[in-house]
Amino acid sequence: MKSTLRGLMFVAASAALAWACLSTPGIALADDTPNPCDALKRIVAAAPDGFTSLRPDDGKAVAQTYGRDAQCAAKARTYTCMWTKASDAGSATDALQGVAADIAACLPEATHDQNSPGRQHFYIGPRGQRTQITATTAGAGKLTLAVSGK
Repeated sequence: MKSTLRGLMFVAASAALAWACLSTPGIALADDTPNPCDALKRIVAAAPDGFTSLRPDDGKAVAQTYGRDAQCAAKARTYTCMWTKASDAGSATDALQGVAADIAACLPEATHDQNSPGRQHFYIGPRGQRTQITATTAGAGKLTLAVSGK
């Protein structure tokens, strides 16, 4: 009887602990940084509405690995982010290649039609309805991502 009671108490305590863990809001951990794939997908999905559903901060996760000061805005059916290359990101060309690799990995349906040291270009969709994705270097230490849609 005593062991049965002890077992029931253990089950009840375990259930209470599990409920507390599931119902408590998540705690921010070091690996909770914004995901560049989520940001890229959100930006591309917003192209048909002229990016009106995006906020300036929505694109910052794309740049986060390569720089911390991204400034993003939607204007004239283009969503643009510009940032200064982080000192640990290698050269601007290296950082640009990293951004292009992220785009290719996150958006497998995108066609990569230009790969040069200063410009990476992708598109998604048929001619006349394409979303264009362009990443470029802007001088020795700046990078730009521009996503435009029809």
